[in-house]
Amino acid sequence: MKSFSMNSVAALVAASMLATPVLAKQVPGLQDLVGARGAGGETQLEMRGYTHIETHHDGDRKHSYWWNRDNKQCVHIVTWDGRYQSVETASKSDCNQGGSEDNAGAAVAAVAGIALIAALASKKHHKDKEYDQQGASDFDRGYRDGLYHAPYHNYGRSDAYSSGYQAGVNERSSNLGHHYGGGGYAEVGQFMDLNGARASSADSAMRDRGFSNVDSFKSGNTAYSVWNRRASRQCVQMTVADGRFYDIRDIGTHPRCR
Repeated sequence: MKSFSMNSVAALVAASMLATPVLAKQVPGLQDLVGARGAGGETQLEMRGYTHIETHHDGDRKHSYWWNRDNKQCVHIVTWDGRYQSVETASKSDCNQGGSEDNAGAAVAAVAGIALIAALASKKHHKDKEYDQQGASDFDRGYRDGLYHAPYHNYGRSDAYSSGYQAGVNERSSNLGHHYGGGGYAEVGQFMDLNGARASSADSAMRDRGFSNVDSFKSGNTAYSVWNRRASRQCVQMTVADGRFYDIRDIGTHPRCR
């Protein structure tokens, strides 16, 4: 029987999900607010039709949610050191808005698609190691978290979750490896290949590639560091859990990236 690659399955699922975005992504028309002062950003949001829903703090970072009634858009804003660090989409439920019947079918298709990808990933990677029911569930959850840029959340300290997360990261890296966090014509520092590397060796590799560590912070058992490469204007955030880099992304801007 003909087999399908993970990329083929992902493409089929993506086609069925066009009507309902499920992943956090940059918000068109609001990216100019990244780096803005908090008060000025709030004024701009209100002028653009957004209403503040709620705010909570996580260490030295502030998370706020804003709802636009006209385009039914919920956005999640992270503020650090008085400036907007990121502006991304969020689910309607994050803005205390219920789903509508119009997108119910698409939402079901999205969930089914994610389950299909996870199931195929499990089948593919479980050939090397068999898991019991709980282990298979942990692996699938880890795979989805790694594939979709979600934070590493191994609250059960499960080896299956860790393996699944790495499998998801590897899949995402292979699909987007050509970006290396930059664009245009200028030469950029490559870093996506460091996903899954030991923290100590990855630190050295980043310095060898022209990056400087400009900030670091911890949240629970997860550590974050921010790296700046002035020559290419890259600002990269790296997430460390269990002694390895599990997420590396270009965040575009940061108060200490120059």
